[in-house]
Amino acid sequence: MANSLFRTKKIENILAEGSDDPHGGGGLKRVLTVRDLTFFGIAAILGAGSFSSLGYAVFHGGPGVVSLFIITGIACAFTALCYSEFASRIPVAGSAYTYAYASFGELFAWVIGWALIMEYSIGNIYVAYSWSDYFTSLMGKMNVHIPEYLCTSYMEAKHAIEGGSTNPDVLEAWNNSPVIGGLRIILDLPALVINFLITYLVYRGIKESRNFSNVMVILKIAVVALIIIVGGYLVFSNGLTANWTPPNDEGVKSFMPNGFSGVMLAVASVFFAYIGFDAVSVLAEESKNPQRDLPRGMILSLVICTIIYILLTLVLTGAVNYRAFDGVGDPLAFIFEPQNLNVGWMQFLVAVVAVVAMTSVLLVFQMGQPRIWMSMSRDGLLPPVFQKIHPKFKTPSFATIITGLVVGVPILFTDKTFVLDFTSIATLFAFVLVCGGVLLIPQKEKVGGRFHLPYVNGQFIFPLIVIGSIIMAWSLSKTYFSDMFNFDYSANEDYAAGKKSFMDMAITNISLIVFWVSAILLAFFAFVKKYSLIPLMGVITCMYLLTGMSKSNWVWFIAWLLIGIIIYFLYGYKKSKLAN
Repeated sequence: MANSLFRTKKIENILAEGSDDPHGGGGLKRVLTVRDLTFFGIAAILGAGSFSSLGYAVFHGGPGVVSLFIITGIACAFTALCYSEFASRIPVAGSAYTYAYASFGELFAWVIGWALIMEYSIGNIYVAYSWSDYFTSLMGKMNVHIPEYLCTSYMEAKHAIEGGSTNPDVLEAWNNSPVIGGLRIILDLPALVINFLITYLVYRGIKESRNFSNVMVILKIAVVALIIIVGGYLVFSNGLTANWTPPNDEGVKSFMPNGFSGVMLAVASVFFAYIGFDAVSVLAEESKNPQRDLPRGMILSLVICTIIYILLTLVLTGAVNYRAFDGVGDPLAFIFEPQNLNVGWMQFLVAVVAVVAMTSVLLVFQMGQPRIWMSMSRDGLLPPVFQKIHPKFKTPSFATIITGLVVGVPILFTDKTFVLDFTSIATLFAFVLVCGGVLLIPQKEKVGGRFHLPYVNGQFIFPLIVIGSIIMAWSLSKTYFSDMFNFDYSANEDYAAGKKSFMDMAITNISLIVFWVSAILLAFFAFVKKYSLIPLMGVITCMYLLTGMSKSNWVWFIAWLLIGIIIYFLYGYKKSKLAN
């Protein structure tokens, strides 16, 4: 096994290396309670996605998008239960990386760790850009003007100009920027500053980060609750409840005016709103009782955020007709504008809470990545310096600094469009492997005070779910499966005009074929091996969400994985502790 790509680590060895000592030992400081972990989960989930993607989801799905939040919340709950099972068995830092090492083996563990760099570090670049946008807007409401060339990324301005953009802010950033040596000085300074401050806070210690995060979350929840209360009151007092059953194109009033297919168009944006709950699992070594509190923290944060999303969606779709959210990037502020509910002070408050929300997301993700690198270093897959613990602050100091650089440097030469392609796909990929990993690890004896994933025999239930899904898909559209295998796009206007390539069109067909083949195979193995239903549902729901990823998502993801695999064979494969 020493030279195998799929060599696995024994759980007892992982626990020993993780300094699983209730008093902290010489490792990380154990200070987090279930309340702290729940707050960290809320901080990660209720952030940039919720404030930026709700408008898009509502526009496509109408009031009925509430059902999608429930479905996605349940799908994430399946995954959270699988994370909780691993966290109970392996209460150390590393999250999905560590879990994959114990179930699938080293190569898969490296791939997951490399993918998580995309989720946490590169995803944080996008959050930093979004934070900058909201911060700049907030400063503008306070009559503090930041020059456009200091709050716009260079590549965003360059691409916009080359594309003939008429956006006045972008034009001003490009035309009024200082030029040194023929190079225009255009950079997103607020994004750089917030990244530096968050990195410094994470470097100083988990206790300081915990206290800051808890304050941010309390403030965020309080303001969101105020939005729900004020918005809900005005919906009922102004007699706007008819907006919850708007007429469709045929004039028929419906909670789902565009049908369930319209609701499903919002899958990507709704899932984006849930990204981050898994970041709680990387804090295992800083939890007082990780085997009990980590599962509680993840599940509680998911439940709370799902309830918040449902209430926010009802307020949004009640306050304004869902069609008005076309192209709206700040829906929570939009409903209080003069032409809608007309509450000026709420507009300002929403701008404040948006900055707070994304600050807490930055904090949680910036805490997550160093601890994954630390775990990979312990295994010999990265140089030893990545596992260095600061003698005073008890944090992975070098890994934290590198994380700050990985986020900060690309801010100078990337844009939001580029980094956004790196986000959801890596997360869903990790979720699939975590849920699949639970199927591979043996059953354990129940121990009091620890989480135990309930075993529900999926031998008959899961195959029936797959068969029922196939029948439902066919009954809703008699051509569903024939269209899936049809790769003739000559009748498509965009394809005929050259606006979309063959792979642009085919990626949906290919991903759906892979999904249904995988579902049938999983149903077969569930019947033969009597697999547990919960991880099976986690695998299949996450795989279905992957079918919504575009070609560019897959291209960037595959390219990133290839780079990671090259690094693994050049360093990790030979230096791994399991190889020696």
